[in-house]
Amino acid sequence: MIVAVMFAVLAAGSNAVGTVLQRSAALQVPSSPARLGLIRQLLRSPVWLGGILGVVFAALFQALALNAGTLAAVQPVFVLELPLALLVGSAVFRVRVSRKAWFCVVCIFVGLAITLFSVFPSGGRTQVPGIWWVPTLAGVGGAGTVLVLAGLRRPRGLARAACLATAAAIGNALTAALVKSAMGILSEEGVAKFFLAWQTYGFAAVGSLSILLLGYAMQGGPLIASQPALTLGDATVSFCLGVTLFAESPRLGLWLLPTLFGVALLCYGVFALSRTRCLAKCVDPDEKAPRQEEQPATARM
Repeated sequence: MIVAVMFAVLAAGSNAVGTVLQRSAALQVPSSPARLGLIRQLLRSPVWLGGILGVVFAALFQALALNAGTLAAVQPVFVLELPLALLVGSAVFRVRVSRKAWFCVVCIFVGLAITLFSVFPSGGRTQVPGIWWVPTLAGVGGAGTVLVLAGLRRPRGLARAACLATAAAIGNALTAALVKSAMGILSEEGVAKFFLAWQTYGFAAVGSLSILLLGYAMQGGPLIASQPALTLGDATVSFCLGVTLFAESPRLGLWLLPTLFGVALLCYGVFALSRTRCLAKCVDPDEKAPRQEEQPATARM
């Protein structure tokens, strides 16, 4: 479990670095009316290539984490990508982190640690019976489709961003489940079976769609709507898939009390951090509207 969590933390950190570097590179290259012109400029940027490398390493670390541990324990660790993006972005974009943001970061780290220690999912299986994937894909795919259609029918704002981000979160969770299944095939049956397995191509397709949905979510409304839905939605759906699909067993009984406390602390940290202006400037440097509760502190950031 410790090895899996370590790989998951490395994956979250690599993804945070990759995301921040890609956005930094996008701001540095000259604007081009042609999309191909922008792509050519980005390919010549070492910063952008470093961002791509960060995303590649994140995928590798995630696969190693899922192969070494349970889905219900590994995916919630990706909540750390949010505070890590703040820390990396504050250095890259020279944004001063407010005291409230630091407090939120501490809440997220402590809340996640308490939750994982209390729940401690264990056991489970590396392979899911083939027939079980049918209702899983139907249910998860149906929920994601409903959210996408609902979000696209809404005007730009909280509802649109939340719906699309939740759909992206569901896609991320399903991608992780498919990655775990594919890694199980790789470990038990070898490389040839891995490339012949439908799960391998399934996680590539679903993961690509999730990235696309995330882009629409970020453009569809404010960060306070998209980021909590994405971060907490991924952790929640992944935990449910781990328990139901992979038969992973969390600790229950009195352990539920510290678990609830950890989850509450984690949720507070994510929602509160998503409202801070310094996070918006780190993950979306084009953001100009200050958050309402931090307007008096604008000068300090």
